[in-house]
Order: sequence, then structure tokens, then C-alpha cells
Amino acid sequence: MRVGLIAEKVGMMRVFTEKGQHIPVTVLSLAGCQVVSHKTIQNDGYAAIQIGAGVPKVKNITKPMRGHFAKNKVEPKSKLVEFRIDESNFIQIGLHMKPDHFVPGQKVDVTGTSIGKGFAGAMKRHNFAGLRASHGVSISHRSHGSTGQCQDPGKVFKGKKMAGHMGAAKVTVQNLSIYSVDNDRGLIFIHGAVPGHTGGWVTIRDAIKIKSSIELPIPGSFIDPNASKQESAPKEATDDLTTQDHSAQGENTEPSTQKLVDNDTPDNKMEENTSDVSEENEANQMPVEEADAANTEEVAPEDEENSDEQDIKKDDNGDSK
Repeated sequence: MRVGLIAEKVGMMRVFTEKGQHIPVTVLSLAGCQVVSHKTIQNDGYAAIQIGAGVPKVKNITKPMRGHFAKNKVEPKSKLVEFRIDESNFIQIGLHMKPDHFVPGQKVDVTGTSIGKGFAGAMKRHNFAGLRASHGVSISHRSHGSTGQCQDPGKVFKGKKMAGHMGAAKVTVQNLSIYSVDNDRGLIFIHGAVPGHTGGWVTIRDAIKIKSSIELPIPGSFIDPNASKQESAPKEATDDLTTQDHSAQGENTEPSTQKLVDNDTPDNKMEENTSDVSEENEANQMPVEEADAANTEEVAPEDEENSDEQDIKKDDNGDSK
């Protein structure tokens, strides 16, 4: 036994075949059908999977149910249903079910709550024929007739078909066929009518009376919400690696640019060095001239002294003569 699904009735439409025949189909939406919890033989005495669907209002969630959803780390659901399964067909808690859990051409049983009709008579409720419409009947043409027997048993048996509340009851339609499924929009198209009003909840199971000759996905078709995170994680890692590569390339390019700058600067440096040398030479040449001038100035007094001495000697010589 496989797990069933919870779906929301969207409405009815018709589909045309290639031959021009129109087929009435009922459109069902899965509306976030998700595995909520498990029932095991060890703990509960039977094997089952609890499926949830829909988004409830916060004020409508009781504290026990909040604890139940929090324990299983699942978002609250407005509709919960248990499906009996084989022990080998358990599905991990938290996985979302897909429409292709059911295969086109497969026979299924659909259960839902029928549309309420209010208080209805016996003719509408139980398809009674009613009384004669001509002679012998006085203002009771649509009555159900007698309901009891004689003095014995002297009562009306329980379950007697009589007038009363009609509809708003659990109804199962068996052996409906799956026309097609749409995974992208989460829709299932079923050939025929399904009990319930538009927007009502229905459950879909594999047909009990007819075994499917089509190969079915076991334990089922589902989506792993953690798969997207796992996929995004490698992407982030690759992004980090790419950024690291870019940074490494940037670091590698900086020395190269420095080298290029260094390669470009030698000429400039040579020019600067030559200019510096020329300036130094000029600077060195200027003090040399100044030094020569100073030396000449220093030498001049000596010459003057020598000339004075020579004049004195001449005077001495003149006197002596």
C-alpha cells in the first residue's frame, strides 16, 4: 500500500482529444501537500503516514497542535489525514509530495465531503417514486408513504429511509481514472466528478478494487526541500572559490604591475640619477672655484709681503751706497 494525497478541489473543465471528443475533468491542487509525522507498529500498533496540506490561521492552531508541528519541524497545516501503508513505504518527514505520485491512466478512489442540501424529502433524498399524481391522493403527492407495520412491532425501525438532512457527508467515488498531471503548477486532472464543493478538501488513494497494471513510483514522488539548500551550498562554495581566485589573481597582478612599474622606471631613474650627478658635479665645481678664489686671495698677501721685503731690501741697499 502506498500513501495517498490531500488535494483542494479547484473546479471542473473539459479537455478535447485529438479526435475532437471532450472529456469532463476535475482539477485538483495539492496546495503544499507535505509529510507531517509517522505512525509505527512499535509505538502506535500500525504503520501509517500523516499528510498535511493548507495554511491555517494562527489563531486557529491549538497549543497541542503547535507542539505536534514543532516536534516534527514542519509548518502548521489546516488539513491532516493519515494513510495506512506498508512498513517499507515510509517517506521522510518534511518532504513535499508531487502530482506525478499518480500516473495518467491509473485508477484511484477519491474521498470528500459532499455538498450540503439541507432538509430534503424522500423523493429527492432516496429517489422515491412518490404517490399518485391524480386520483385518490390529497395533498401528499410527494410523501414517502407508510413507515411502520402493525401493532407488532409497533415502532419504526432505525435506518428507515425517510425525509431528513441531505448532503454534507463523507462520500467516496471509486475507480476514477487520472487523465493527466502538471508538476509545474501542482495540479491533478481526474476524469469525472469528485464529491465536494469548490475549495473543499479531498483525499486521493490508489484504487482498492482494481490493481494498477502501470508501474507506480514507490514509495512515492516527492520533493526534498533540503536539496535546494544543498545545491545552493556548492554554488556558494564555488562563488567563494571564484572570489578567492579573483583575489589571488589580483594579488598576482599587483606584483606584476609593480614589476612593470619597476621595468618602466629604470630609464626615469637613470635620468634622475644623471640629473642628480650633474647637479652634484655643479655643486662640486662651485666650491672648487670658490676655493681657488680663496687660495688666490690668500696667496696675494704673501706676494705683497714679499714685495714689501724686496722694497725694504732695495732701500737698505740704497742707503748703504
